[in-house]
Amino acid sequence: MEFSVLDILARVFTITNMLAIMGGVVGGLVIGSLPGLTANMGVALLLPVTFSMGPIEALLMLASLYTAAIYGGSLSAILLYTPGTSASAATAIDGFELTRQGKAGTAIRISTFSSMFGGLISAVFLLLLAPPLSLVSLKFGPPEYFLLAVFGLTVIGTLASGNMIKGLLSGALGLLLSTAGMDLDSGFPRFTFGVFALHSGIEFVPAVIGLFSMSQALIMSEEVHKTIQQAKTPSGTDWRFFPSLEELRRIKFTLLRSSLIGVFIGILPGAGGDIGSWVSYNEAKRFSKNREKFGKGAIEGVCASEAANNAVTGSSMIPMLTLGIPGSATAAVMLGALIIQGLVPGRELFTRNGYITYTFIVGFFFANIIMGIIGMLLSRHVTYITRLSNNALIPVIIILCIVGSYSLGNNIFDVYVMLAFGFLGFAMRKTGFHPAPTILGLILGPMAENGFRQSVTLSKGALFSYFFTRPICLILFALIAISIVTSIVLGRRTSIFKQ
Repeated sequence: MEFSVLDILARVFTITNMLAIMGGVVGGLVIGSLPGLTANMGVALLLPVTFSMGPIEALLMLASLYTAAIYGGSLSAILLYTPGTSASAATAIDGFELTRQGKAGTAIRISTFSSMFGGLISAVFLLLLAPPLSLVSLKFGPPEYFLLAVFGLTVIGTLASGNMIKGLLSGALGLLLSTAGMDLDSGFPRFTFGVFALHSGIEFVPAVIGLFSMSQALIMSEEVHKTIQQAKTPSGTDWRFFPSLEELRRIKFTLLRSSLIGVFIGILPGAGGDIGSWVSYNEAKRFSKNREKFGKGAIEGVCASEAANNAVTGSSMIPMLTLGIPGSATAAVMLGALIIQGLVPGRELFTRNGYITYTFIVGFFFANIIMGIIGMLLSRHVTYITRLSNNALIPVIIILCIVGSYSLGNNIFDVYVMLAFGFLGFAMRKTGFHPAPTILGLILGPMAENGFRQSVTLSKGALFSYFFTRPICLILFALIAISIVTSIVLGRRTSIFKQ
């Protein structure tokens, strides 16, 4: 079936398609900003609603919800130190510090613009380079995933905001906690202490909610009559619809680099926005001339995390559409929607059903623009939450923590996990340990273990040659070495400058 660009645009801008995009964006912002209600959960809940829709409307609504939910997680992360989604955990580090300084509007403005930019970049890659880029994911086997996880773990030393030893200890704790569950080879339970619910391991989302959100409620309970915003900003001076030229100058390289990192991470099955945001945050800190500002309210930190996690949304659909291999858990749910609509991933999706696919991709591009516009309009109003006293916010945060943890699997044990990690996060923050490296260890630990154990099996005793005869492994080895060396060198330079 032949069609032109004008035909595609005409299909995108029909009333039904625009309503589907708007509904998905608004629903995604609500779901993403509530802790525990992940983008994956939102798309899964919306899936039955799309059964009676046409394929274009259904896919547009689901994709719009996906990208808006990832962005929506940054709102609560910035305002309350409560990441709405796990992909926004890195955003909370600098975003919340900006809020405490009376610059919540600045943080949300940078987050919104970066999320929109990252989503648009991923849509462009999805449109122009889907078939060749999808082949990259087929080149990744167990050794590549292991080294990718190791590369991500090199971030740990720079996440501790000045104390590398505490950062490494915090990361080691995360790696230790990630080993709880069934052993991969023997099937024997490890570190479960007779608790059956731990056989599947520690659920990541309740752990994030506890370490960030619940611990923040406990911190706030020490000063119940104060507000989150500690510095006063004259009314109206912190709000702009668009970033200033100075802000764009500061984030321009971070914006592009983080978006490209997010696109690359997105096409790798199972990686997702969590890894993309942390790796991008580390790279932004590594390339920054003001590394000491990270963790203290750097807009580059907010930009890096949000550009990357939204760039993952579009690129995770590249292998889904071309190979039937979803790049993220949410893309896996969307793959189900694709099949329900009678569409089979592969060549025919871009030839015989090309008008559906290209309308969906172009619609996804405009969904990110609409998300950015709505986000900018909301930013002026949502910042008022920082003026409420802690005694009004604490019960709300605790209720959201409990509901979000329980709704993940309708399991009260997840609430207990959240509470345990909440007290752990509180103790860590009071003693100078940052919870971010622990989160990174929890994310990357299973990926590293799975990749290494499978590599040992596949190498048949020749592990060294198995790793060093694979071109992508050699590239990853080089990146790991560069990451470690530059972290040490830059860390020493920073300490010298401080003296």
